[in-house]
Amino acid sequence: QVQLEESGGGLVQAGGSLRLSCAASGNIDSINGMGWYRQAPGKQRGFVALIASSETTNYADSLKGRFTISRDNAKNTVYLQMNSLKPEDTAIYYCYAVVKGFTSWGQGTQVTVSS
Repeated sequence: QVQLEESGGGLVQAGGSLRLSCAASGNIDSINGMGWYRQAPGKQRGFVALIASSETTNYADSLKGRFTISRDNAKNTVYLQMNSLKPEDTAIYYCYAVVKGFTSWGQGTQVTVSS
């Protein structure tokens, strides 16, 4: 079992930046990759970014250049740096971890971007 705790969400003006954190605990040695999804009001949850255990990263095409995912293995934490935020980035951001083919999810953190 892997437990995930997100932090760093909040209210920011358009053009601003936020950094989300996701701290993993539990059976962390079995984590193959971690990343982020987001769900805007009235929309389905959509992929944001992934960082594999090999440090390979992948991003939703529409977010490349503005969002950066990274990890601190010593802290068992994954970060999502979000720059040049837009009102359409408003959503609940969920951290996830892939462990032996199963996916664990965090509770989510709200990001609101005002125009």
